[in-house]
Amino acid sequence: MPELPEVETIRKTLKKLALNKTIENTTVSWPKIIKNPFEVEQFVDALKGETIVDVGRRGKFLIIYTENFALVSHLRMEGKYGLYPKHEPPEKHTHVIFHFTDDTELRYRDVRKFGTMHLYNKGDEFIRGPLIGLGPEPFSEEFTPAYLKLKLEKTTRKIKTVLLDQTVFVGLGNIYVDEALFRAEIHPERHASTLTETEIVRLHQEIVATLGEAVKKGGSTIRSYVNTQGEIGMFQLELYAYGRKGEDCKRCGTMLEKTKVGGRGTHFCPTCQRL
Repeated sequence: MPELPEVETIRKTLKKLALNKTIENTTVSWPKIIKNPFEVEQFVDALKGETIVDVGRRGKFLIIYTENFALVSHLRMEGKYGLYPKHEPPEKHTHVIFHFTDDTELRYRDVRKFGTMHLYNKGDEFIRGPLIGLGPEPFSEEFTPAYLKLKLEKTTRKIKTVLLDQTVFVGLGNIYVDEALFRAEIHPERHASTLTETEIVRLHQEIVATLGEAVKKGGSTIRSYVNTQGEIGMFQLELYAYGRKGEDCKRCGTMLEKTKVGGRGTHFCPTCQRL
C-alpha cells in the first residue's frame, strides 16, 4: 500500500498533469469504488464542468480539489492514476475515467478494486469519513516529541502497532515503520509505554528523517508502486530493514530477521534492536 512518501509523490505529479483541466464527463465502470455520494449518477453529475484547481494530501489520502468539490481518494493496494490521450484505449482494470475538455483523460486503474473515492462539498472533507479522526501530519508543528510521548506513555500496545495507527499520527505504513524503528534502534515488539524520553526523541527524529528522505527519493517501489507518470520510486535502495530478511545488517552485520507484529510482517535486527 502506498504510504506518505508515495502518495506525496503522486500528489506532486498529478498536480503537474491535471491542474486547470475541466471535466467534461466521468465514466465509472466499478461503482463500489464511489463511497460518497452513494448514487454514482450524483457523483458524475456533480463533477460535470468542474475544473481541477489543486491536488492535496492528508496522510495516505489524495485530495483532488475542483472549484466546488473535494475528491478524497485512497489508492489502497494497487490504485494508480495516469493521464492519457482520449484516443488511447483504456488498460484492463481501469474503473474510473475523468474525461477532460482538452481530449485527455485522467484514468484510475485498480487491479484489486480496493480503492475508494469520497466526493464532498469543499470544506466538508475534513469533518467526514475517511479523513475525520486522523492524527497530525508527521511534518507538522503539532507532531513533536512531547506529543509522541503523550501518545505512547499510557498505551499497552507494542510500538509498531501504535506507529501504524493513523489516529495517532498519519503517513506511516509497514515499510517506514520498520525503517524508523531500525534507525532508532528500537525493537518493534517493545511495549510503547516502556520507551524512555531519550528513545522517544530519537524515534521522532528518525520518523521525520526517514519520511523526508523517502519523499525526496520519490518513495519506495515495492512490488507495483509507480507514480502517475509511470516512474518508480528509488528509496527502496536505501532500506535498512524492510524486505531484507536473511541479509546482513548494514550497521552491525547480523542477519536480519522477520516476525509478525499485529499481523504485519516485520523486519528487524536482533542485535541493533534488542528486546
